[in-house]
Amino acid sequence: MLNKLLSFVRKQDLMAPGDRITCAVSGGADSVALLFALYLLKDKLKIQLSAAHFNHHLRGEESNRDENFVRDFCERYDIPLTVGHGTIVPGKKGLEAAARDARYAFLRAIPGKVATAHTADDNAETVLMHIVRGTGLKGLGGIAPVSGSVIRPMLSVTRQDVEDFCAEWSLSYITDSSNDTDAFLRNRLRHHVMPLLKQENPQLAANVSAMALLLRQDEEYLAGAARAEVMDVENLRKLHPAVRQRCLERFLKESGVREPEKTHIAQAEALIFTDKPSAFAQFPGGVTIARNYGKLEVRREAASLAPVTLEEPGVYTWGDYRITLGESCGADACTVYPKGPITVRSRQSGDSIRLPGGTKSLKKLFIDRKIPAALRDRIPVLCDEAGILAVYGIGTNPRPDDQKNPAVRIKIERITDTEDKANA
Repeated sequence: MLNKLLSFVRKQDLMAPGDRITCAVSGGADSVALLFALYLLKDKLKIQLSAAHFNHHLRGEESNRDENFVRDFCERYDIPLTVGHGTIVPGKKGLEAAARDARYAFLRAIPGKVATAHTADDNAETVLMHIVRGTGLKGLGGIAPVSGSVIRPMLSVTRQDVEDFCAEWSLSYITDSSNDTDAFLRNRLRHHVMPLLKQENPQLAANVSAMALLLRQDEEYLAGAARAEVMDVENLRKLHPAVRQRCLERFLKESGVREPEKTHIAQAEALIFTDKPSAFAQFPGGVTIARNYGKLEVRREAASLAPVTLEEPGVYTWGDYRITLGESCGADACTVYPKGPITVRSRQSGDSIRLPGGTKSLKKLFIDRKIPAALRDRIPVLCDEAGILAVYGIGTNPRPDDQKNPAVRIKIERITDTEDKANA
């Protein structure tokens, strides 16, 4: 076992001379074997070795027994020990996941690197769990050799190797009674599925763990290629699906979807290939992803804007726009001929405007001008009691030949970009 562990540590570059390595010890055979192996190798590896134990207090006196065993073991070999305690409250993912989260929160707070005793058997069980639940290449990659400050030096070591090592060095260990129950999926696979598979090939655990490490390398390469891609629709359409789907997964995470699933990635992919340039889809966490013609973007719903009546000459604010009414608005203003007070508002269903080329609906004009759907409700529409007078960025309704209403000067400019003074 020592040779396997040492070879894996060097191949994966898990430790360097001078590293502070804290071994996570539950008291079970795997963690005791790892701690003692590192104790034997610490001079060769030139590391500073310590241990850590987390008492979940889930099994009453048995949990305290585990803690006392670890304390005694570390004291026997003069290994510094840090002990943590926690009260575990089951969350949406269950008691096992809550205990794991609490344990890792404790371990990751310890300075230096933390070594956990995950074996090749654990890795094979993890891969099987992912297959049962449904997975892709990432799930088939199993347990990562390195995850932040956490390292797993025993992924090439089998459970049989551990038992042989403990027997060789007369190492005592304790057994967690929860490992005997079939209440958890991992235990059911360990007790019933793995033995059947090992009958076909006794090297199953080592083979699956080695396969997982190779697949993890493939996943890392594809994920790296995805990070280099530009997120525009035409580019995404041309990508190989393996890279495109990873691009979309990264984009969803960056947009606020914490754990994108296959269905979410497929949903985002549908936005790329749809013929609708302003299509959108809802995702978990209240996230909306929308097509803005050639790009995907996160749509953040803005508060609806109330209409504002421009009753007297002066300066008004509506959304992101400044509206100046009267002769003081300058020479670059436009001229409208209102019947009664002027109101500025958002577009409404059925809105249309008469332009020199004829009357067109605002919906068609916005589409023709490729104005993003998410922005259309924020564009100022000027109207009077007879209809629309002007629309920012679109144009003004010319005065009919028979209309006697007086001319009014008006200018609209974006507050956020005063250099953009396109008038209605």
